[in-house]
Amino acid sequence: MRQPGTRRASASASLETGDHRGCCWAPEGEGVHIPFAQDSLVKQWSSTQSMTDRNQEESKAAIQRNKYVLNINVGGKLFHIAYKVAARYPITRLGKLALYTDPVKKLQLCDDYSVQRNEYFFDRDPSIFHYIFHFYRSGVLWIMDEMCPSNFVEEIEYWGIHLKYSQRCCRILFEEKQDELSEYLKIQKELEAELEPLDAVEQFEGKFLGRFRKMIWNLIENPYSSVPAKIIAVMSSFFVLISIVGMTLSTVEEMKHKTGKIWVEQLEMICAIFFTSEYLMRLISSSSFENFLRAAFNAVDLVAILPFYIQILFENLDEGDMLYHEELHKVENVSKLGKVLKLIKLMRIFRILKLARHSTGLRAFGFTVRQCYQQVCCLLLFIAMGVFTFSALMHSVEHDVPGTNFTSIPYTWWWAAVSLSTVGYGDTVPDTVLGRMVAFGCISFGIILNGMPISILYNKFSDYYAKLKAHEDQISRSLKLSRRIHLKQRVLQKLLECCRADPRCHH
Repeated sequence: MRQPGTRRASASASLETGDHRGCCWAPEGEGVHIPFAQDSLVKQWSSTQSMTDRNQEESKAAIQRNKYVLNINVGGKLFHIAYKVAARYPITRLGKLALYTDPVKKLQLCDDYSVQRNEYFFDRDPSIFHYIFHFYRSGVLWIMDEMCPSNFVEEIEYWGIHLKYSQRCCRILFEEKQDELSEYLKIQKELEAELEPLDAVEQFEGKFLGRFRKMIWNLIENPYSSVPAKIIAVMSSFFVLISIVGMTLSTVEEMKHKTGKIWVEQLEMICAIFFTSEYLMRLISSSSFENFLRAAFNAVDLVAILPFYIQILFENLDEGDMLYHEELHKVENVSKLGKVLKLIKLMRIFRILKLARHSTGLRAFGFTVRQCYQQVCCLLLFIAMGVFTFSALMHSVEHDVPGTNFTSIPYTWWWAAVSLSTVGYGDTVPDTVLGRMVAFGCISFGIILNGMPISILYNKFSDYYAKLKAHEDQISRSLKLSRRIHLKQRVLQKLLECCRADPRCHH
């Protein structure tokens, strides 16, 4: 038979001392109980004590309890954590607060301290501190999906808690979300930089002729600043198209005669003069010469005008020797100098890239290629692997066929590249059954390969284009609003000047 145990002298007879639930005390209203941790904190039960003695005992118990409990006030919410629990994690902020005995070091860890209440105040987010508080109670750091990753990381770094204390599944999802957010913010910053002008308005202040240079810069670089700026942007695009048309017509046989050649040369000269004037105006009005030369669009402008002047330099290289000069034109197609001139003339095709300065679609395309360069490089790698693999297979099964075109693997590369791209010119076809099976595999691989990056590239292109367009419209609306405000101010100023000048307005 079980021996009856001795009844404890406490009002809570069923309470076990040393219960771990008494390590922490949550704010009021959260339903977290704080059992006493020691027998000395349990009030001795006696029916003969007076109410005065009872109040004195309660006050003494409260004072005694504060010696073992940290009172933490986070953003106006009060939390209670036992010293021994906080000391389990000595590298954390609360662990240091529990271990330090120097009051000066303790004050350096918190934002404020209340002597009367014995509370350490922290001006931090109380909603996130609930998870920090739960970490001290359970030893596990829980992460919720609705939390902002940047804010949560900032808070746990402040409290000195490492992310390794969280569950592995939660940590993996949180790190993925954090990487996605970082990538999103990076892309947003780069998208905004795409439409931001090279020189901000503030950079012209204090410079030589700063106001005049700012006006010229807005006229050439910012088409939304004024109506003349829009006209210049349209003229720039028009001259680019005219230059491309002239270069195309120069290759037509009927335009190679003397009259057509003169017209094409005059058209080229007019376009080159306009592009040169535009480039020089940008160069003179720029606030930073170094930043101007590093800009990609300015490099395109320089490449667009250099072929014209290099061609003139080569044609007038030896003006004294006319016989040699005429002979040079006769053998232009075979001489080295003639090949250089052809290459220089071909560089004029880069003028079409000038349209990207005023085209949101071309900017979005270039931005998509830059952001997806890893996927594009992988695609090129897969294409190269497919070309080498299927060209080797096709050569191995077709090289013994009489009259075959697959005489070597390099000769088979063209067939493999055409088949992978699913173009299929039909100029080279296999004759054997095995060769046709290899061709079928090559075409099937090409279909799969071409279908993989299309959705990724198109989705990113449409996303970037929509963001660039929205940012561009926002800038346009803000400039229109500022012009309207300035117009109203000028009208009111003119009316005031008229009223002051008219003596009838004073009566």
